[in-house]
Amino acid sequence: MGRNFPVNAILRWCSEHRIDWHYVAPGRPMQNGFVESFNGRMRDALLNETMFRNLAHARVVIAAWAADDNTERPHSALDYQTPANYARTLTTAITRPAARDESSASRAIAQPAPTGVNTNRAPVAAG
Repeated sequence: MGRNFPVNAILRWCSEHRIDWHYVAPGRPMQNGFVESFNGRMRDALLNETMFRNLAHARVVIAAWAADDNTERPHSALDYQTPANYARTLTTAITRPAARDESSASRAIAQPAPTGVNTNRAPVAAG
C-alpha cells in the first residue's frame, strides 16, 4: 500500500462526497498557521462536543456553526468584530466591497497565486 495510500483514500473519499480539497498555496506558509488555529477553535467549540449521526447531519451542524462563527461571534484578531462586519470594511483597489455579505465559508481557503505566477509544475525532460 505504501505511504500514499491514506492520502489517496482521503482524496478519493473527498471526490466521492463532493468535498473540495485545498492545499496551502506556494509561497504562503502562514496559511497553514491560520488553518491550524481555525481547526483548534472548531475542534474545541464544535467537534469535541457533537456526535454526528451521519454525513448529512455533520454538514448541517457544521454549516450552522460556520454561519454563527462568521456573523455572530466577535474575533479578537479582528478588533472584536465579526468576520462579516470586518469584511464589509475592506475595499479592493477599485474601491468596491472586498467580500460578499453571506458567509465566507464556501470560498476557498487558499488565495489564488498572484497574476503571472504559474503554480503548475512543468514535467522534467528526460533523456
